[in-house]
Amino acid sequence: MGIEIERKFLLRDESWREAVERSDQMAQGYLIGAQALREGAARASVRARVAGDQAWLNIKEATPGVKRAEFEYAIPVSDARILLDTLCDGVLEKIRHHVHVDGVLFEVDEFLGANSGLIVAEVELPAVDAPFPKPAWLGREVSAQQRYYNVNLIAHPYQRWSGAERAAEDGAC
Repeated sequence: MGIEIERKFLLRDESWREAVERSDQMAQGYLIGAQALREGAARASVRARVAGDQAWLNIKEATPGVKRAEFEYAIPVSDARILLDTLCDGVLEKIRHHVHVDGVLFEVDEFLGANSGLIVAEVELPAVDAPFPKPAWLGREVSAQQRYYNVNLIAHPYQRWSGAERAAEDGAC
């Protein structure tokens, strides 16, 4: 069984851009997503993702927190595009920027479309309590806040967040 240990953060400023090594545009959609999870009809999310000339099918345990079971399988891009176009309840688009800090990879997701304006950094770790660098641009941790989960951003995009929800972003870019 695959385990993902991932922490997610808002950003304090744009200085991370100076260290970007690579950026990839991505599209992903959920075959089993937020609505089924909210209704208790699913114990996992199932998504298709395309990034350039690669695509994956991903199954992730639907529990909040930093440690979750995850399985990911490469699939043909043509299959993933069909899944995104015909079986998903919406498609989330983002640019994923790769930034290394002291040998640790931070994936900075800059969301597009209905989630434009939201930028988060994720870091995958070997253990829940593993140390990792905390660059000055790294802001408040939101790992346990489900509204930041990609599966929920399709059903409730950032552009539709209320004033109170956006007010919680103080200090983030």
